[in-house]
Amino acid sequence: MDTTFEIFLACAPGLEAALAGEAKAAGFGPLRPEAGGVAFDGDWVDVWRANLTLRGAARVLARIGGFPAVHLAQLDKRARKFPWGEVLRADVPVKVEAVSRRSKIYHGGAAKQRVERAISETLGAPIGDEGVRLLVRIEENMVTFSVDTSGEPLHRRGHKEAVGKAPMRETLAALFLRECGYRGEEPVIDPMCGSGTFVLEAAEIATGRLPGRSRPFDFERLAGFDTAAWQAMKAEAPDRPTGLRFRGFDRDAGAVRMAGANAERAGVADVTDFACQPLSALERPEGPAGLVMVNPPYGARIGKPGPLHALHRSLGEVLMQRFGGWRVGIVTSEPGLARATGLPFLPPGPPVAHGPLKIRLYRTEPL
Repeated sequence: MDTTFEIFLACAPGLEAALAGEAKAAGFGPLRPEAGGVAFDGDWVDVWRANLTLRGAARVLARIGGFPAVHLAQLDKRARKFPWGEVLRADVPVKVEAVSRRSKIYHGGAAKQRVERAISETLGAPIGDEGVRLLVRIEENMVTFSVDTSGEPLHRRGHKEAVGKAPMRETLAALFLRECGYRGEEPVIDPMCGSGTFVLEAAEIATGRLPGRSRPFDFERLAGFDTAAWQAMKAEAPDRPTGLRFRGFDRDAGAVRMAGANAERAGVADVTDFACQPLSALERPEGPAGLVMVNPPYGARIGKPGPLHALHRSLGEVLMQRFGGWRVGIVTSEPGLARATGLPFLPPGPPVAHGPLKIRLYRTEPL
């Protein structure tokens, strides 16, 4: 196994281009966009840095090697010769998941058992559900092994313990902010903030806080992990001051309390403001124009679309009347609700998988 290998940054389908833009800006590459993410060649330091710094990646997979195999006996033999000890540890459980497509080895369950046995008997590592995830993909008779280096999905930053109804994942929020041109240099307002995801992400970007700063990763449980080097990497990016304010509003007092508590845990309470108020009370703050970013309720997410048209009309009217010079980004699964705002949207973004829904970003130039 070479010291350089393929690294795959997974994301929600539909956001591959946005993630590629973030990864390129962070210095990763050359990049190869694929369905469901972006690939590039790198080493373990790149794996650490991707997990620590990329806001839009859902997971970071290390494709550690593989071989051709056309039957289970061949898979068994070659899996026993694979250098598992270069990546996995004998004292850390391993969870194997296998899929097979267009291959003579067609039974994913049988392939999973062979790989589990090879790891257990040659490395001595236990097999268990709480282990490091080893993904086995057999496609056109080629076996590929990938390690999920993230562990918990990367949207779980470790700060947003309190969430409301139908929350936006942090990774999606970060990429939608990026698609609206946000780079941490302007204020952001969310008039229907819920637990505060857009506001928190915007504040963290502006203050230079790394998304992975507060959580563990499964690469810390792999062979050869260097604790001192990892701590040094985390210390290389100190927080930076900002004179900007990031504001969230919601009619639900409980949601506002949750958002404030989440901001405290994330360390951005000093640059964020949350208040309980109706949409009609929304006013443009003093200072420079910025971005209004909102994930309003829509039919399949909260309630039925019919009664929500009036809410969206009100949103559009308030923004058009009071937020001249500001840009707007709205995320919804309902094109009719976006149209109901009357806002001058650019062509919508691609459909993005969000659970069972397909959502899109609708954005404007400055109003």
